[in-house]
Amino acid sequence: MRPTAPHVPAPTVVRDNFREIQVKVHVRTPGKDTWAYQGRGVVIQEVTGHSSRVVVRPLNGGKPMATFSEMSDLQAEKRGNFVVISCVDSGRVISWSLNALNNSETLRLLASIELACYRCKQAVSDPRLHSKARRKIERLIKEDRRKRHRRRKDQEAMIDAFAKQNISNDPSAQEAGPPLEL
Repeated sequence: MRPTAPHVPAPTVVRDNFREIQVKVHVRTPGKDTWAYQGRGVVIQEVTGHSSRVVVRPLNGGKPMATFSEMSDLQAEKRGNFVVISCVDSGRVISWSLNALNNSETLRLLASIELACYRCKQAVSDPRLHSKARRKIERLIKEDRRKRHRRRKDQEAMIDAFAKQNISNDPSAQEAGPPLEL
């Protein structure tokens, strides 16, 4: 009979940084319609006792770019490999766009944000107040989106109107008036 080697389980690789997700960070501040690139960062889920928070830090360390917790009035949604976080701060909406490397990292990022920022204590203690607060946040974010789209539409209309104007340096063309229809 052949001696058999004792069964040794395959070594498991434990990722120390399983809560860290590398992202590209963009921010859209109130009153602006464009995204401003902030640089590369890392999203870290920090757990303290029964609560957790999500912190976005630059790759080189240093001061956090943003922190999201259960106290944050926000809405997070997935758009491709992006997670867009819209935060309501005293009636104004600040949006953060976090671009993850791939779909699985994006889903992990979204899950981390939703787990850290879900107001479970409020939902359990007063469900009506919780749903009322969620609706208010959603309404403010929707109004901000409408305002941005309206501003963009107005800007495009002004550009089109300006492009249609006939501007020339010839003074006789300006004095002639509009063309006559026959």
